[in-house]
Amino acid sequence: MPQVKPYLQHLKSSKGLVTTYEETRSGFIALALERNRRSTPFVEQARALKLAATKSSTPIGLLRLTDIQPALLTAAGVSDKAAKYLTPEDRQEAIKKLIANYLEPAGSAYVEELVFRFLLTRGDTLGGSMRNLGGLLAERRVARAIIAGLALAGKPYQWFDARSKKWINGTEEDADIELDLKGLSWVVGKRHRTMLYNRKVKLVGNNVDLCLLNCRPGELSEDILNNPALYLALGELKGGIDPAGADEHWKTASKALARIKKCFWSKGFKPDTFFVGAAIQSSMAKEIWAELEDGTLSNAANLTDANQVVSLCRWLCAI
Repeated sequence: MPQVKPYLQHLKSSKGLVTTYEETRSGFIALALERNRRSTPFVEQARALKLAATKSSTPIGLLRLTDIQPALLTAAGVSDKAAKYLTPEDRQEAIKKLIANYLEPAGSAYVEELVFRFLLTRGDTLGGSMRNLGGLLAERRVARAIIAGLALAGKPYQWFDARSKKWINGTEEDADIELDLKGLSWVVGKRHRTMLYNRKVKLVGNNVDLCLLNCRPGELSEDILNNPALYLALGELKGGIDPAGADEHWKTASKALARIKKCFWSKGFKPDTFFVGAAIQSSMAKEIWAELEDGTLSNAANLTDANQVVSLCRWLCAI
């Protein structure tokens, strides 16, 4: 009896891959809520800055408030990253120009001007981190789906903590570990499996979003990572929810997956390839479905559909 193709466990046609209006809306709401959550520390810092700045009756007097000098530098438009490359004299000069060019012309409203410019720079910082947020949320969703599947099957697992750089045994108390998780490992029969996020594959020459390897986590080394025979599945993960960028995301992923297949096939290896995306439009869905049907892709799922994600993750856990 022929084996059922894995994607047919959760898809019947290309239409099943298309992101619905409701899921698009939910995705934008989730991003907005996360943006608000991440902005909270900056808002609190701005409030503290406003209170501290009122201790000076003049803009130039702010130079004497040593505890807010880093905040003044931020208000001057200098990011935390840029500040590391400045000398103390450079920093002082940037603050003096802030005072002369913006705070003193604001007159009695100089404190409000200071807070405004502080938040302006912090907003840029937040915007930079938000550009990567879709991908981070996508990684977390896949990780949680895999962990849930392993837990239901009663299979132990280990996870790689990005902070401590260590592999940790999973427990039932692993709430929110996906926030710091960059790898998972489990056992299928007597075969050890390790999945890594966003790792450079030497044979391909680029980073790959998801890599499933036939090895123990403790065996990971450059030799292992550079051995094409140990790669079982490689996938592209696109978490952006904006429909306007959907086609571009798929084109990028499709090219990456094609390169992966070409590089591995040139060495005589044929690992599975898969795609998971949040924003999938009708035309994209048809292309993805065609690649599933002709075997170019092994599996695919819409990230906004929990059932599809669970099904694809179960497939990964069983390889």
